[in-house]
Amino acid sequence: MAQTNYILMTYFQLYQKYQTLPPVYQAEVADFVDFLATRKATDKPHERKTPVFGSAKGQFQMSPNFDEPLDDFADYQ
Repeated sequence: MAQTNYILMTYFQLYQKYQTLPPVYQAEVADFVDFLATRKATDKPHERKTPVFGSAKGQFQMSPNFDEPLDDFADYQ
């Protein structure tokens, strides 16, 4: 079995730790568990759209002098 970076805990050990908490924190734990269950139920795999050639056409324009040499590099020519 592969090693993991987290501590494995049995349900009984988790329950024992839960029982040591004050009722206010027990309620927070219950809310957090509900939150995790809701998030897990609503998580959908992210579908990546395949880009279509030419889909950005007309969204930007290049200046007419795009291919001209830059003045900043005049000393290196």
